[in-house]
Amino acid sequence: MKRRIRHLNCGTLRPLSARLTNGRGSLVERGEMVCHCLLVEQDDALVLVDAGIGQLDIDRRPRAGAFFDLLAEPAYDPLETAARQVEALGYRIEEVKDIVLTHLDFDHAGGLADFPFARVHVSASELRAATRPATLQDRWRYIPDQWAHGVSWQTYGGTAERWFELEGAAALDGLPGFWLVPLPGHSRGHCGVALETERGWLLHCGDAYYDRGQVDPRDPHCPIGSALFQRISLSVAHEHAQSLEAIRRLLRYHSTEVLHLSSHDPAELEMFRGAW
Repeated sequence: MKRRIRHLNCGTLRPLSARLTNGRGSLVERGEMVCHCLLVEQDDALVLVDAGIGQLDIDRRPRAGAFFDLLAEPAYDPLETAARQVEALGYRIEEVKDIVLTHLDFDHAGGLADFPFARVHVSASELRAATRPATLQDRWRYIPDQWAHGVSWQTYGGTAERWFELEGAAALDGLPGFWLVPLPGHSRGHCGVALETERGWLLHCGDAYYDRGQVDPRDPHCPIGSALFQRISLSVAHEHAQSLEAIRRLLRYHSTEVLHLSSHDPAELEMFRGAW
């Protein structure tokens, strides 16, 4: 199947200290992070990978709380919502038939309400953590209003399948060439989204890493601010460490077959926008 992939920023974040967040710039100026989403144009429909910050998040801010707004300073720009960008490309909202989520955090699930007719694919463990939160952190991190419009969920989990060496992967129902690949730790049911393209596989790693240096197989590194920002949001630290190592191992042995990206690294977004 022929596909075109568009790389969208569906929510600029401006965390404290460019030097600590991005590894360059001033200590006192705000840094930059993005919400890197994919719009996959197929013959029969559009598929969105992650939904970014949505219009209701802008209208009802601070939906994620004053602390998150102070720490991350989201731009809350209506033109950055996935819905407005889809329309700017000449499509109708109804043409987005499926949304595939890495996880259900505020800055990944906010756009769900802007696509009320889309089927939403997510891991069963992530949906369970979001709808039946068992810890204070889970109660803090998820915003049920983002899916209160009545979502058509398609959940996955408990398979014995593999995607390359990564276990527990699941081929998505009705979406040939799409896989959910467990990369837990950031949240309980966090997954990567693998997509088969004419250039090979593209793996959206979500929040499994914040800075591309973290998954460098030879010299893992990360600006201290990004590392701390990520550490604050981890659900299970040792699972996150294992997920990072799994990505490094994948890249060590399959770098010519798999391209990778994450949700928040602005340099990756620019790189893919230039190449795709």
